[in-house]
Amino acid sequence: MSTLTESTSVIGAFTPEIFAAHLGPQEAAPAWWLGRKRAAYEKFASFPLPKRTDESWRFSGIGTLTLDGFRVQPAVANGLSIDAPFGPPALTFVNNAIAARTASPPELATRGVIVTTLADAAVRHAGLLRAHFMAQPQKLGSEKFASLHTAFMHDGAFIYIPRGVEVSAPLVVTHAATGDGTAVFPHTLVIAEENSKVTVVDYFLSADEEPLPHFACGANDLYAGHGAQLTYIGAQHWSVDTLSFQFNSTVVRRDARVQSLNLHLGGRQARHESLSQLQAPGAFSEMLALTVADGAQEFDQRTLQIHQAPNTKSDLLYKNALRDRARTIFSGLIIVDPDAQKTDAYQSNRNLMLSEEAEANSLPGLEIQANDVRCTHGATSSRIDPEQEFYLQSRGISKEAADELLTFGFFEEVLNRLASHELHAALSGLIQTRF
Repeated sequence: MSTLTESTSVIGAFTPEIFAAHLGPQEAAPAWWLGRKRAAYEKFASFPLPKRTDESWRFSGIGTLTLDGFRVQPAVANGLSIDAPFGPPALTFVNNAIAARTASPPELATRGVIVTTLADAAVRHAGLLRAHFMAQPQKLGSEKFASLHTAFMHDGAFIYIPRGVEVSAPLVVTHAATGDGTAVFPHTLVIAEENSKVTVVDYFLSADEEPLPHFACGANDLYAGHGAQLTYIGAQHWSVDTLSFQFNSTVVRRDARVQSLNLHLGGRQARHESLSQLQAPGAFSEMLALTVADGAQEFDQRTLQIHQAPNTKSDLLYKNALRDRARTIFSGLIIVDPDAQKTDAYQSNRNLMLSEEAEANSLPGLEIQANDVRCTHGATSSRIDPEQEFYLQSRGISKEAADELLTFGFFEEVLNRLASHELHAALSGLIQTRF
């Protein structure tokens, strides 16, 4: 490993010495895996910290991006109890390490479905892992933190669905952090081969009895081969003192369909970056998100829909409900390449303002290089209809309960796009915890 000197770009506890200690127990890992981690750390150390003048960080709270006080703690707490709103998880990770796993049903294993850890995949499925793990370059501003993720990511979920296989029940992965100042680097890689079908749920949570500060720097890679149908749910419920980054990369091939829904609840400051690439005719990507922001929380959402082939479609709908002094930032861009004729792309960000002090910033955008397309984008911010609120209160419902009911009504447009009633109910239950 090359020697790196301390600099202002190596922030917080992630110094070269700490990185060397992280690599130490992984000496038996494949050389290509260790080489990739070393290269990622060098990028992390060389990239500058974001500045207020960076367009990709416009409106973001740059001054609070400190990693001081966070540390990697791989030990798993004894007797840790984790609620499972989505059902029994196939894999459970606590503080970057596998803590529990449920064996796949025999019929799935015999059909070639693989649900295992990234550490296992690095040895047994190296070709697939090398081809898909963090394969798409980051384009939305957090290259430094994405490199930090690759460098310090200890383990994660590897899910492979062979050609023509349909998995009826959702595959659930739980990622938990526990302990004061713990840093976690969750990762989920999903490969859905040609004409396969699967639903994957990532559940991120802080498992301490009382809110403690954590640092979460996670990523997921979604690949849908020709004709595949992939549904992805990411439910983020970190503690209110957590600094969170999450990077999503989706690749959609010919006639494939990917539906992703991300629920944002926790964190004092949370940034989510989502990149969707439609690479072949007939590809469809549906990008959905729901956010409940209150107190002094900041949720920063950056999206990129890239249409690289003709006759592709994308549909983005992000909805935020803001209370107290909460802030949200949405910056989305649709790019249509010159050869991507007949593109059909939508992008909408809608904000429900439940407080006079809340702040919503929206920056939708288009970059079209083809001449036969249909693209729309827009953003709205509005307050609860006082007549609706009065109607509910006149029937004995408190203002707080009325606001909750109207917020759920605001969210239903997104939740109703899910085909699974069970997932709809589980997400509604998590949203309920914020009221």
